[in-house]
This record gives sequence, structure tokens and C-alpha cells, in this order.
Amino acid sequence: MELNSKLTVLEKIYNIYNDFSVTMDIACKKHCCLCCTRSVTMTTIEGYRVAEGILAKGKGDLFGKIKESDKQAGFRPKITINEMAELCMEEGDFPEEENTSAGECPLLADKECSVYQYRPFGCRCFISTINCSENGSATVDDFVLTVNNIFLQVIEHVDAGGFSGNLTDVLLFLENAENRENLLSSKMINPSSVLIKNHHLKILMIPPEHRKEAQPILDALNKLKY
Repeated sequence: MELNSKLTVLEKIYNIYNDFSVTMDIACKKHCCLCCTRSVTMTTIEGYRVAEGILAKGKGDLFGKIKESDKQAGFRPKITINEMAELCMEEGDFPEEENTSAGECPLLADKECSVYQYRPFGCRCFISTINCSENGSATVDDFVLTVNNIFLQVIEHVDAGGFSGNLTDVLLFLENAENRENLLSSKMINPSSVLIKNHHLKILMIPPEHRKEAQPILDALNKLKY
């Protein structure tokens, strides 16, 4: 699937998730930004969408903030969610991930997202049933976590052949026009050791108790023919 088709599918995936999230009783609202940290991860198609949005809105100076943020330690995943699902299926061992201090997302300005319209799924799906500022952490329903994993797995599958990584690493790679063009023409090679290769979807991580409730969402996603 070429990139523009992937981007079209990605937009439809976001719309399906939005239809789901509006049915939830959540506490998230404008200027609530405790979850807006440097720990966000995303795929290269999501990153392309964000990078193009930054440039289209004339906000190229944000790349300077991203570079500055890159000097600080941030979470860098060692495996993707579809890799994790494969390891679960094979009863394999997970690599040990490094815990790092989060810090504020470089795209945050005055407690608002500078690229809200283009934000990746990792930002869209973090919804809490309580006000995080009250105790410093979110409360997320177990079924919502299952649904989030489904969408993360599908998005990675759509971007199979691409890569995943920390938001900062992906955006700094895609700041380069040649890299964006290579991604557009499906010629991208492994850009660096900090990005990891995406995997096709082999098995969904859905607990038995959530399968019936998740079926309408699966039906909607399957209609996209990704």
C-alpha cells in the first residue's frame, strides 16, 4: 500500500476511534496536559502526518523545540506492539525496556498541543475517567486498554514496511525532506538505530471477556480493507 492510501486509511481509523471515544465518560478536557510527555511513541505514517501538518501550518520552528527536547532522555521502545503480540503467542521473553523520566512534550505550548489536529494515536487514545491533576495519574478502563491495543496493532499493520519510535526520533527523521520523499515513494530504509521496524498483524491481543464487546469495532476496522 502506498503512503497516500495509508494516510487515507489512518484518517478513517482515527474517525472510528473517535466514534468509540465519544461514548466514554472521560475527564479529559482542554488544558489538561499531564499526559503530554516525551514518552509518546508513533509509527512513521503518523509522524509523516504530523510533520506535514507542522510545515503546512508554518510552524517549522517546532522542529527546533523537538531537537532541544532530544537532548534529554526519552522512552525508546525496543519492540513494537505487534512484535509483543507475536512473542505472547510464542511464549517468548520480552526485552527489558528502560524507564526514563518523561518530561513535557516539545509540541506543548501554553498547555495546548501545537499540532492537535495531527496528533498521533498515542495521544488520542490516552483517556482517563478521573482528573489526572487530582492524584497525578490517570485511571483507564480495562476495556479501553484492550480497544487501544487493537487500534495500535492495526495502525502498525497499515504501516508495515515503515518504522516506529519515540515521537521526537520519528519527527526529527521526517524533518528531512528527502526522508519524507523516500517514505512517500516507499523507498525508506532503516534510518537509525533508535527506530524499530513495524510488523504485520498476526494475532490481536483481546482478552476473552472483551471479545464480544469489541466485535463492532473489529467489524468497522475490517471494512477498511487494510
